[in-house]
Amino acid sequence: MSPSQESILPDYETETSQTSKLLKKFKETPFVPIGMGGFTAVVAYGLYRLKHRGDRKLSLHLIHMRVAAQGFAVGALTCGVLYSMFREYVVKPKE
Repeated sequence: MSPSQESILPDYETETSQTSKLLKKFKETPFVPIGMGGFTAVVAYGLYRLKHRGDRKLSLHLIHMRVAAQGFAVGALTCGVLYSMFREYVVKPKE
């Protein structure tokens, strides 16, 4: 590649794998992947329990599963925001 045809987005081209992007995101904001993982775990558990829900209606089971999954994701994001605010305003020395 000649100097006149340099890459416009060199950072994007060096990080093309999804794993490296996820690791970078985890280092920057650790609560986002934790929220994603918790959401997935709650949905997986809810689908597993779908077979053994007893006499409870399907719609009620799905509503409870959705509320639990959303609650975990929102809670993880809220913890992430509080953590970043703490790191930004309390731990970081004032200049």
